Amino acid sequence: MMRRRRAREVALQVLFQEDLNPRVDVRAADEFLQRRVRTSELLAFARGLVTGVRRHRPDLDAQIEKAAANWSLARMAATDRNVLRLGAYEILYSDTPAPVAINEAVELARRYGTAQSGQFVNGILDRLFRDHAQGKKT
Repeated sequence: MMRRRRAREVALQVLFQEDLNPRVDVRAADEFLQRRVRTSELLAFARGLVTGVRRHRPDLDAQIEKAAANWSLARMAATDRNVLRLGAYEILYSDTPAPVAINEAVELARRYGTAQSGQFVNGILDRLFRDHAQGKKT
């Protein structure tokens, strides 16, 4: 799954850029994905992540803030916020198993965030997953 990790990294870069510059051209973002992800299978995966986060961002943000007790998205580092969006999207809307989605998000946070980012992302996504799993059962 190392190749999918690369696709996630590139998707994170696009989401980070769009978060900091909301007026970025969607075509330019897609061209960036095409340049950075070589195979059509991984390009489709990366595009699906970016499109999914864009489409569900209001719900993802609400779910993250609910799980992140005492943390607003605005207070979070931009890297952590976008790793959380990516991980939350995979947990809530994709067929990626939650433990895999959480592990991949933690690895992205460790690589691109601060020393505390991995732990921070792990705690929030774990809580989000548990809340989501409980909600499904009722």
